[in-house]
Amino acid sequence: MSDPMRPRAALRTAVVWEVLKDALDRRVKVTGTDALDVLDTGGGTGNFAVPVAKLGHRVTVVDPSPNALFALERRAAEAGAADRVRGVQGDIHGLFDVVERGGYDAVLCHGVLEYVDDPAEGVRNAVAALRPAGALSLLAAGIGGAVLARALAGHFNEARQALSDPAGRWGAGDPVPRRFTAEQLAELVADAGVEVGAVHGVRIFADLVPGVLVDTEPGALDALLKLEAAAAELPAFHSVATQLHVLGEKRG
Repeated sequence: MSDPMRPRAALRTAVVWEVLKDALDRRVKVTGTDALDVLDTGGGTGNFAVPVAKLGHRVTVVDPSPNALFALERRAAEAGAADRVRGVQGDIHGLFDVVERGGYDAVLCHGVLEYVDDPAEGVRNAVAALRPAGALSLLAAGIGGAVLARALAGHFNEARQALSDPAGRWGAGDPVPRRFTAEQLAELVADAGVEVGAVHGVRIFADLVPGVLVDTEPGALDALLKLEAAAAELPAFHSVATQLHVLGEKRG
């Protein structure tokens, strides 16, 4: 995966990165420490973990893939952050077999809930890993974005299937096992003991705009990034976003 600070990759990660960075900065001020303990569940090769570590925080990545963790180690070393990144093999359902309960100032749960058997348990474990008032960053696939993408590709039956399917799947060949609405994610988070601070739509336009336009039209990338940021917090656009981001704080 690409670094969220690289321009082309920023189309997919910029909104989440800015929200996450602000949340970490606020947590630094509250705790009075410059180095937070951050847990990244399903963090893979370090798409967010390494940039977070470069801010000076200690990051533990839990991922079931040994290959991803090997790539994470190499990536952290190349970024000069090897001493602040630790990779551990595991998953969110067995989280406390490998990490400490209640030991983290912030927990990232990005691209995990789509693939687990029990999303509610996954969220509860992520929250249980937090210290009181710790920050939860949750990112998951949105139903509306899949419906729109299938319709614009001319696959109208698949779009209708995704719209009516309880899991938001467009068919047997759909590689994503489950998608969510913003309301479903907010409810999962609230039920797990987190006060929802903000919901953002992610990749509202980025997946729909032809790549050649972004790459060749002068100023197009910057303009698209600004458009994504402007629309991200507007509820009207949450229903068509490819991904949904929920930021919350664990109740004391």
